Amino acid sequence: MCTVSKADELDETIAVMQQQEQETQQTISNLEKQTKETQDAIKELQGQQQQTQANVSNLQNQSSSLQNTINGYSNKLTTLNQEISETESQMAEVSSEIVRLDNELSEAQQQEKDRYEALKKRLKSTYEQGGSRGLLQILLESGSMGEFLTKFEYINAIMAYDQKKIQEFQALQANIQAKKDIVEEKEAELDQYQNSLDEKHDELTNLTNTVKGQLNSTNSSLNSEKNKLANYDQQLKDLDKKMKGLESQVAAAQAKLAQQIAERLALTKEDTSGSYSASDEELIWLAATIQAEADGESYTGKLAVGSVIMNRVKSSSFPNTIVGVITQNLQFASYRSGKVELIISRGPNSTCVNAAREVLNGARVGDYLFFMTKYWADYYRISEYNMIGNHAFFYRWITKPAEEAPAEQPQEQPAEQPQEQPQEEQPQEEQPQEENQENQENNDQQEENYSEENQDNNEGVENQEDNQG
Repeated sequence: MCTVSKADELDETIAVMQQQEQETQQTISNLEKQTKETQDAIKELQGQQQQTQANVSNLQNQSSSLQNTINGYSNKLTTLNQEISETESQMAEVSSEIVRLDNELSEAQQQEKDRYEALKKRLKSTYEQGGSRGLLQILLESGSMGEFLTKFEYINAIMAYDQKKIQEFQALQANIQAKKDIVEEKEAELDQYQNSLDEKHDELTNLTNTVKGQLNSTNSSLNSEKNKLANYDQQLKDLDKKMKGLESQVAAAQAKLAQQIAERLALTKEDTSGSYSASDEELIWLAATIQAEADGESYTGKLAVGSVIMNRVKSSSFPNTIVGVITQNLQFASYRSGKVELIISRGPNSTCVNAAREVLNGARVGDYLFFMTKYWADYYRISEYNMIGNHAFFYRWITKPAEEAPAEQPQEQPAEQPQEQPQEEQPQEEQPQEENQENQENNDQQEENYSEENQDNNEGVENQEDNQG
């Protein structure tokens, strides 16, 4: 009866622990959902930010183009103003010339009129004195032939002079009128030219005002888009802060889950030994993961990583297939980074394939279900672990008393917060990069063509998990 009672009590304890694990797993799922939603929000905002940045660039180009157009119009207006000023100056000179010619013409007309009036008076006086008889009498009254001829020549000279002057004044009037006609024609041309310049000036002014309106509208839109960018930056900062908070919560929950699983398994020791009938595909997956996690380790270290994977396959607390264990959510950093699948595409090396075959045939390096670097094992205060190469392997999650824990986390911190958090062992802060430097350098040598993006991801995430399973 006592044995049955203890068995029932153990079953009840295990059931409670499994319930706690389910609750923790649900918490993790909720946090992962929030993380996914936050990641989607970040991607959407980044897309909007990129589109807005493109809008800003286009508007800046448009603003620059419009400003260049305005500058061009301004230069043309300056040239037109100079031409208008020059034309106005020429018109002033032409107007002055017309006034001068008008004065000359008036003067010549007056002189012609005066000469004509003088001639009329002489002719009138002559006729009033007897007309041609008066002239004849003047001639006949001459005392001698010489006097006669002198008087005749005198009278003819006076008449001829008057007629000549009248003709000269008439010719002068004609000449002045001709000049006036030419100047007036030039004035008309200048007036027409100035009207044309005024029309062009008005047209350019209207175009300039139109483009200035477009420029103001463009600059207004540009400022609006820049304000959007500033708002996106703030929203992304807020989301990034939220992401880091969620990542920390997920890390703590994963660590809690790992401890709960380890404590439950410690109550009923499972037999995870024995061989496993694996397909060719499973062999490649196991060998590739061993290579990704322990390529720089000794052969024993490779067997130890393979042992953790196969112990999990055999355990009731993990998926019961090799691929299921390796691809389990937030477990193996090398899988999340894409490194495992990259090695699969190239084919794992022969050493890791041999290690995988041995593990599948039943070889085990301990009954370990977890591994991480010594740094993280000490950070979590794991009291019982075995170091194999650069990794700390353990089955039970037993922690040291609080007073034996380090006073503070070591000072060395990586330069950048990783994008993913480990499921089980990662704390809320980052570990120094040098903990797994030797292993990472060897991995980098083996995967020299591995993309820079995946390398950065591996360095961040694997240094935090350090190839924990």
